[in-house]
Parts: sequence; C-alpha cells; structure tokens
Amino acid sequence: MAITPQWKDELRARITLSSLVMRSVKLTRAGREFKGCCPFHGEKTPSFYVNDAKQFYHCFGCGAHGDAISWMVDHNGLAFMDAIKELAAEAGMEVPAPDPVAAQKAEARASLIDVTEAAQRYFVENLGTASGAAARDYLQRRGLSAATLREFGFGWASEDKQALPRALPHFGEDMLAEAGMRIVTDSGERYDRFRGRVMLPIHDARGRVIAFGGRILDKRDGVAKYLNSPDTPLFDKGRTLYNLHRAAPAVRQTGRVVVVEGYMDVVALAQAGIAEAVAPLGTALTEMQLEMLWRMVEVPVLCFDGDAAGQRAAMRAITRALPLLAPMRSLGIVRLPAGLDPDDLIRESGAKAMQDILGQPASLIETLWAFERDAQPLTTPEAKAGLKARLMAHADTIADPEIRSLYRRELSERFSAFAYPPRAQTAPRYQPSGGAQRGNWRGANMPPPGLSSEARTTLGKLMQGAQRQNLLIATLHGLALHPQQIRRHAEALVQLARHHPESADLIESLLELAETLDSHDPSTIWSQTGQPAPPADSPFAFLREGTEAGDACEELAEAVTLLVERPALEAALAATIARFENDPEGSFAEQARLRLQLAAVNERLKHFGRRKAAMAATDSETPRRAGTD
Repeated sequence: MAITPQWKDELRARITLSSLVMRSVKLTRAGREFKGCCPFHGEKTPSFYVNDAKQFYHCFGCGAHGDAISWMVDHNGLAFMDAIKELAAEAGMEVPAPDPVAAQKAEARASLIDVTEAAQRYFVENLGTASGAAARDYLQRRGLSAATLREFGFGWASEDKQALPRALPHFGEDMLAEAGMRIVTDSGERYDRFRGRVMLPIHDARGRVIAFGGRILDKRDGVAKYLNSPDTPLFDKGRTLYNLHRAAPAVRQTGRVVVVEGYMDVVALAQAGIAEAVAPLGTALTEMQLEMLWRMVEVPVLCFDGDAAGQRAAMRAITRALPLLAPMRSLGIVRLPAGLDPDDLIRESGAKAMQDILGQPASLIETLWAFERDAQPLTTPEAKAGLKARLMAHADTIADPEIRSLYRRELSERFSAFAYPPRAQTAPRYQPSGGAQRGNWRGANMPPPGLSSEARTTLGKLMQGAQRQNLLIATLHGLALHPQQIRRHAEALVQLARHHPESADLIESLLELAETLDSHDPSTIWSQTGQPAPPADSPFAFLREGTEAGDACEELAEAVTLLVERPALEAALAATIARFENDPEGSFAEQARLRLQLAAVNERLKHFGRRKAAMAATDSETPRRAGTD
C-alpha cells in the first residue's frame, strides 16, 4: 500500500503544527496565528507565521513555506520517510508498508532499536554508580559540563563481560548480538562488546540510538582507543554521520556544517557553542557521507588535526570528493595548528580562536596543490615532472568535464609559476648618488655629473617634436620639463633603456642631469641646457603650459608605467612561447595569461592617447567659443 494524499491529509489533521514548531522556535499568538523569528534565516523582527487552521507555516522574510512533513524534512533534516514515520508515531497512525518483506524488515529494525535504546539507558545509569567513578573523573578532567554529558548521553560500560544480559534480561542473546552489543565467537562463547569504556550513543537522523562508540580511559597495549559498533541492520557506518540529528537545525541557522575527525571533537565544539559539527565514524568520509553533507550546504568545512595523520585524512577526503565535484559543490579545508585537535585549541586559546580558524577555510584546490607540492623534495626536473603528473592525475578523476578542464588549467598555471619562476634581473639597479658608487647599468660607468656636448646634442635632436611624436619621446620630453620626477622613475627608466636601446643615450643624460639638480630647484632641464621649449600644442597634458604640477606628474607616471609594462610583457611572452615544445600545457596557460595582460596594457595605452587628445581639443575650442559669444 502506498502513502496516498488522503493518508497524508489525515496525518496533518492529527498534528498540531504550532506545537510541533514550538519545540524549537519561540512562538507567540497573533490573532488566529502564531508568530516568531524565522528559524531558516537570521532575523530580529518576527516575520515567521504558523497557521494551525490552514496547516502551514510561512516566512515573509525568506519565503520558507510548508506543512508538518516539510518542517520535519527542512528544519529537522529528516528524510521524507523518516519524517512520515516520526509524525505517524506521534499521531498514532500506522505507516502503510510498501510490501510484506519491507514491513518485516521495518519491524525487525524497530525491535533492535528497542535493544539499543535500553542499552543506552543502562550505560547512563551505570555512569552514576561506583563502577563509573573513574569515568566521571576522566570526563571532568576533559572539562565537560554536566549539561554536555546529559545532552550527548555519556555513559559507562563496566569491565564485566556479562553485564548486558543481566541488565537487559527481556532481550534474548540473539537480539543483543544482532544489535551489535554482544560478540559470539566461533566456539559459541558470548560476551559484551563494550567493556571498560566511556560510552557515547550514535543516533540516526531521527534521533534514535542505533549504535555506540566507546573510549578507553587509559592507553593499553593491543587495545583500540576507540571502538564503534559493527555494521548491523540498524547501523551502516559509511552512511551515518555522528551528531547529524543535532547539527541539522544548527546548520540551517549558520549556513555552515563542520566535519571533524571524531565524536569527542564534536562534543568539544558543541560545548564551545559550535553546534553544527558532525563526524564520520572511524573511517574516511565516504561518497554517501559527502552527498549527505552537500544536501545540507554547498561547501562543507572539513577540519583536520594539525598532524601528519590529519593531513593524510584531508587528502583521503579530497580524493573521494574530486570525482563528485559539481557546479557550486566543493569543500573547504581547515588544518589546525600542529599537534592540536579542536579540544586542545579551545582549551588553550578559547572558542573565538576556533571560530576564527573555521571562518577562513582553504579551498579544495589550494589544499590539493599544497599537499602535492610539499609531498617530496622538488630539486630535479624529474621530481617536478612527477609533481605535474600527480596534479593532472587528480584533475582527471573529476567527472564533470567543465570542472575537470578548469582544474587542469589552474593546476597547470600554479605548476608553471612554481617550476618556471621569473628570472632575476641581471643588471644592477641604478643608484642615484655617490659618483663611483653609481651602478654600471649599461655595462659602462656613467660619466661625471653635467651634460656632455654630445649628450646635449642628442637631447636636442630627440626632443624635436617633428622627428618622433610618440609616447616614448613625449614621455622623455615630459621628464625633461619636470626633472624632479626623474629620480622617482629612475629604476623604470633603466628598464626602459634596456627595451629601447635607441633612447638609452637620452635616458642616461636625464639621469646624469637629475644628479646635478638641487632637490628643491623647480627649474627645468631646458633652462639648464639652453634647449628650446617643447611645442605648445602637444596633446599630452604634461607637455602643455599651465597644467597643474600634480596633474602633470600623475599623468607622467602613468606614461612611464605603460612604457615599461608593455615591453616587459612582450619579453615574457616571447620566453614562454620559446619553451612551448618542452612544456606545451604550461606554456599555453601562461601565454593566455600574458596575452590578457598585454591586451589590457594596449587598451590602457589606446585610451591614454585618446584622453589626452580629447583634453587638448577641448582646451583649444574653449577660447574660440568664448570669442564667438
């Protein structure tokens, strides 16, 4: 029999929606309705309404809308059938079974839940007895409050191998074994699985106890520190996330889910006010657990201990996640300081330190790149080639073709930047003082201060506007008019001389003369050398009379920058093209990046010239129009 619309209508009719919602949201009566602050988005002014007569809730702030069933799904994080079953149990209704076999399995699971729930009550009671004194001391040393112990259901399993059959005599040995509470050996011996351990219940999404985790108090050789229930008809560790039933409502408030390595980490975070934490159960995150996390948020935050084991756990999670990546579906990775787990960090530095770290997760691709880059020394070409091979192998596991392509491209760019760093400039920088201390920036010492007759002649020829009206000459002409800017751009001018050998003599002359000027002398080179003034109708503002000094210097700096950037990019592009045969993928990616940068510089050059011309045209039109008027 299927769940029909009529059956669901009857279920809704038997549930008082406001009572259901008020278990987690404070509501006040507003006429025939109830109102409160919406649990699906943060707000201070109530805009969330519940209408019992119409059997729906609605938020006028975020648009959340639904009935009792959708409340259990969207707010409590239950699967649809789990929501149906929980509401039906509350309403006293039988859920229609799809077939007899399924009904039989459901009945068996329900019986086993009776076992685990009863075992949980026994463990909690046992913690308060004389047998649990050492466990209570241990939990107190860990700084866990009484409220935390109650919320998470801490208990104690004594050393007695036959404690459970005596404590739970109404359940048979077979049921105890099937629920994972007892071990049966090949010889037929039976004994309690959990002995001498602090016990924590593991719940399903509906909050029912389905399994247990136990921790020993003192380290013992050959004894596992943590022990979980085996897989049973109730419990599949690869499909279960510890604390999911408590974290789901908190995730809807914060928009974040934090995945830590173990359930004691979850407890420590919850006590520090971080309620949206879950943990896998003794294994690396499985594909099913990742899917469960992605149903909650787009980018779950994985938090790992700051040791080698934590780093390996992070990589295992990344390896599992890569094939499943999809648009707007990824992982954030947080690594704690070396040697610390969440509990240690919170004790040493407080909850805010933990919040700060969780607030700045690294991306999946950053973590992948850093792990493989640091995995082994990269001192030889072969080792670097191995790094690239590993990175591309990771990228190739991604099923989504667009994301796979983007990962290959970004990892290639990171590899190229790492393996082929920009080479250092071989020529020394220009040093602006000290005679013999000045740099040999062109392969020969600069002449003593003062312009030679040859340099003065070169300066005059190159500054003739009729010979070379282009940005290069205009800029050098501008520096001659504003010599106080020469020292400011000395290093850029040295680079410019390397890329434009035809201007090297003039640049050397400018640098020489800048040495002879008083730093507070406002005069120009023209007055020092007797050269003619620049043309008055220049389209460049820094060459026109009457331009404010600040504006002229700003535009002059822009021109110098553009002149240096373009040839530098062209040289880098040529070098990248030259290594295409040895590294086609890396070269291609770097070429694309450099071409984009070069296009941007060319666009700036184009607009720079147009803007200056427009300014000149406007200035020349103004007197004529004034005269006409």
